[in-house]
Amino acid sequence: MQNQRVERVLESLYKSNFRSKFSLKEKDKEYVSIKGINVIEEHARDFIEKRLAPAEPKNDGKQTPMRGHPVFIAQHATACCCRGCLYKWHKIPKNVELTNEQKDYIIEVIMTWIKRQMEN
Repeated sequence: MQNQRVERVLESLYKSNFRSKFSLKEKDKEYVSIKGINVIEEHARDFIEKRLAPAEPKNDGKQTPMRGHPVFIAQHATACCCRGCLYKWHKIPKNVELTNEQKDYIIEVIMTWIKRQMEN
C-alpha cells in the first residue's frame, strides 16, 4: 500500500513546475554509482534523522542545501526538504517528531526518485 502512496505522490510531483526541474547531473549519478545505492540510502536515512525528524528542526525551511549530494537534490525534487513541504505534499504534520514509519516512507520516496534518475 505504501508503494502506491509513493507512486501517487511522485506522479503529482512530476507535474509541479518547480519540483520537476530537479534532476541528477552526471557527477551526481557517478557519485551514486561509485558509492552504491545502499550507501546512498544510508546517507538519506542519516540526513532525514538529523535534519527532518525532530519536531522543530534547526533552520527549518533552509536546512537542505540545493546541491552537493544526490540526496539533497532528491529531497527538493520529492518535497522532502523541510517540514513545510512534508506537510503540503505528504500530509506529514509539523511540530511533531517523525515516526519510524514516516521516516521509512520519506526514504522510500527519495530512493525511488534517485533510482529512476539513475535509469535515465
